[in-house]
Order: sequence, then structure tokens, then C-alpha cells
Amino acid sequence: MHGERDLVRLLADLDVERRDGIYTFVSGVWPELEPEAHATVVEAEGETYVVTVDDARRAGATVEFEAAWLTLTVNSSLEAVGLTAAASRVLADAGIACNIIAGFHHDHLLVPVVRADEAIELLRSLSSH
Repeated sequence: MHGERDLVRLLADLDVERRDGIYTFVSGVWPELEPEAHATVVEAEGETYVVTVDDARRAGATVEFEAAWLTLTVNSSLEAVGLTAAASRVLADAGIACNIIAGFHHDHLLVPVVRADEAIELLRSLSSH
């Protein structure tokens, strides 16, 4: 399996990057003429798209949550155990909402944009760097 599986190594090498922009979640049909969603989740109730707040507003979608997109830059395996638990725990302990999306190479966290800097500091505190 691709990527690191050992939690001690994952946490030792953990760093966080913030993607440019402010993001939100929209549900329903995403207009074909709009830019592609940055993430899509298919649920029984319909599709959920993660898009920029600007794109959502241009499409007439309601923006209920403004998020910063944080990427854990460590190359984690999809079979790694504990990384997202550690990340969500440190944020939960500080009262910061966290929505996690797993990619093939990295885990991505969407946190309230107003608490992004705090979230980055907390996540970096998990590392031994």
C-alpha cells in the first residue's frame, strides 16, 4: 500500500499547508458551467460539493460554512490508523470544527476560516519537528 502507515512516523513528519481560497459545502446539482468542485461526495440524499465561496455565491448557492482547506502534507497510507483521529482530537479539544476528506496521498481538513491559524498551530504541535 502506498504511503506511510506508522503513526509515530506520520506524526513526527507532520506538517500542514493551507490551500488558497475560502471553501464551502453545497448540495444538489452543481451548474455545468461553473468551475469543477474541489471534492465531491455522493450520499443517499444527493451529491455534496466542496467549492470556493466565490463560486458558490456566483452559482446562487447558500453559504452556511466558510472553511479554510488544510492539507496534512505527510504522505499517509489509506490503511494508516490514528492520524485523522489525532488531528481531529487536538482540534476538538480546542472547540474547532473539522471536516476531513481523505485523498490518495494526503488527508485534508476543512476548518472554520476564522480559526484557521489556530488550527494550523495545533496540528503542527502534533509533530516532533
